[in-house]
Amino acid sequence: MSASGRLHAPLLPPVMLATADAAEQAETRAKARAFAEPLIAGEILDTGENILAHADAVAAILADIGSSVAMQAASYLVYTCPHLSKPEEVLAKSFGPHLAQLAMQTNQLVHLQRLSRAAENSNPGSDNSQLSPQLQTENVRKMLLAFSRDLRVVMLRLASRLQTLRHFAATKLPVPQALASESLRVFAPLANRLGIWQIKWEMEDLSFRFLEPATYKDIARLLDEKRAERERYMLELRQRLQQALANQGIAASVEGRPKHIYSIVRKMRGKSLAFDRVFDIRALRVVVQSVADCYQVLSWVHEHFTAIEQEFDDYIAKPKANGYQSLHTVVRDVDGGPIEVQIRTQGMHEHAEHGVAAHWAYKEAGAKGYAGVSANSEYDTKIAVLRQLLAWERDLSGAAQDQAKGSHLFDDRIYVLTPEAAVVELPQGATPIDFAYTVHTNLGHRCRGAKVDGAMVPLNTPLANGQTVEITAIKEGGPSRDWLNPELAYLASPRARAKVRAWFNAQISAETIARGRESVEKLLQRLGRTSIRLDDLASQLGFKSADGLFEVVGKDEYSLRNIEVLLNPPEPALEPDAYFQKKFKGTAPRKSPSGVLVVGVDSLLTQLSRCCKPAPPDPISGFVTRGKGVSIHRQDCSNFRELASRHAERVIEVRWGDHKGPDASVYPVDVAVEAFDRQGLLRDISEVFAKEKMNVIGVQTQSVKGTAWMTFTVEIHDAVSLNKVLGSVRGVKGVRAARRR
Repeated sequence: MSASGRLHAPLLPPVMLATADAAEQAETRAKARAFAEPLIAGEILDTGENILAHADAVAAILADIGSSVAMQAASYLVYTCPHLSKPEEVLAKSFGPHLAQLAMQTNQLVHLQRLSRAAENSNPGSDNSQLSPQLQTENVRKMLLAFSRDLRVVMLRLASRLQTLRHFAATKLPVPQALASESLRVFAPLANRLGIWQIKWEMEDLSFRFLEPATYKDIARLLDEKRAERERYMLELRQRLQQALANQGIAASVEGRPKHIYSIVRKMRGKSLAFDRVFDIRALRVVVQSVADCYQVLSWVHEHFTAIEQEFDDYIAKPKANGYQSLHTVVRDVDGGPIEVQIRTQGMHEHAEHGVAAHWAYKEAGAKGYAGVSANSEYDTKIAVLRQLLAWERDLSGAAQDQAKGSHLFDDRIYVLTPEAAVVELPQGATPIDFAYTVHTNLGHRCRGAKVDGAMVPLNTPLANGQTVEITAIKEGGPSRDWLNPELAYLASPRARAKVRAWFNAQISAETIARGRESVEKLLQRLGRTSIRLDDLASQLGFKSADGLFEVVGKDEYSLRNIEVLLNPPEPALEPDAYFQKKFKGTAPRKSPSGVLVVGVDSLLTQLSRCCKPAPPDPISGFVTRGKGVSIHRQDCSNFRELASRHAERVIEVRWGDHKGPDASVYPVDVAVEAFDRQGLLRDISEVFAKEKMNVIGVQTQSVKGTAWMTFTVEIHDAVSLNKVLGSVRGVKGVRAARRR
């Protein structure tokens, strides 16, 4: 008894502790099976396989690749979730929170895959024999939902898919082509990226067998031919090599390498080779104790056989992206036949066979790391795995071409999660505001704060892969103009930036429409016509809606006089007079006070229209009004085009007179300016006009949330001189645009 009066348990030797742990783990698996059996023993998967038998087989596959007993236990618990009212609470109480979370996440992924397959099968136009690239990519991104959180989910799904393929092979039932294709094009590349070769090869061969049964049988038959002769030769070669290495003091295990039919077919097709030209039909694998032994074995092989130089690869000095290491060489024997030899250490062999499972039970990576990445913590381990998963996803979506051009895995996009664990794809450097707009436009408009992995962050914080983002939003509101300031870095997504601009444009448009509505309603009150329907009025004037009319009126692009003429036309209408009889007689044109010559008419009253304010040398046309002479319009004036389409007989040819010299006429034109509002802005712009000796006869200004909208009415001799002045106005600090209306 200690000084404190408490008894201490005796210390156990490490061997006894390990034995106790193993017994406890085995008990956990047995307990999980016993828990699941009454719930799932009579249940059948959509493949026709009994769920309990499927779980037994998955647990066996996981045991074969060295996975933890906890993962084997989870293979049963995954299928109990749909049968429990509160699965996470029940499983956590019986098996602990970590195992409960693993079962829940894996079940969630199973559910997502079922939804994805159901969506694909519901598309009558799809080709079920092959996943489209879009569906492949979508499936991959849904899988990333769980992969980025817990690597064990990956292992469970790979083992489950392999067992499903084994089930179809054993029962000889018809295999859904979509399932076989998905296994070959999605799951097998995933196993390859994670280096789980044992699952990769078997999954490829089974999938290929279901997709191309005739080709599979042909290659299997060719392998069976001369099998006895080939195996006898390889046995002699193995014994010879093992004895030679033993004589040099090198402890080595020399075995024949399995022949994978899909690998052989891929090499035949990729290199256009006949079957007897495929080098790895005869192959040996040598496993030694150290890297130095690897190179010593390579030296002996090259000394006693003829090496094929272009078929040598040193994956020890330069490992593959998924961490695979080995020496590969192809040599010719005395008969000239090719023999492939792979040389590796025991550690390299374990990694090559089982990949991640060889030295991880998810949280046991330690300093070994993965794929050349040191994993000194659980976080580092997750990130190393996520890099491989993202590389795999990019392989499937066709982004491998970008990598060939020099880009890297994280150069252009990241993946983050919503609080509901949905995956959201964003550009590199994206912020919480980008995230909000990607989820929903309205959420982006109302965004006012964000939590990343549970902690509040500024809205311009760059997000990183695998983070969970939660948005705080107000009930109503809109974005801030600061979000469009590139120096503040609130937005990285062009799509989100366009949505913010669209919101402000909509606000400006709404204010313009309100201003136009007010002007039209005041006119109707003055005319005593308030009972008229505004939509009917707009339709009579040639607009699709009342808002369309209000918008052009609010922009001062449409004269209210047109509405007045429509509602109160002069009665009776004028009959053709002598003017129309003289219109084309060719008398000499005379100059009018407006500076416009009317072709064929002497001293006819003319007036410049207020809607488009023409000035030399604008192309112009005249329109004969009722009692007010000829109205002069720019030919691109929307009002003129509308009048001409209705009364083509009143259009008359006009041209500018001599507008040069000291007595030249001046013409009023409108100049629209958009600028960031600031103190002294109106003064600075007015000084530009004064410097150019242009008389300003009217100014209208409006400021909307930091943006100033100004309309200057200035007198000019001709439109050409105005272009120079507009350039000077654009140079004023804060001015974003300056144009003639």
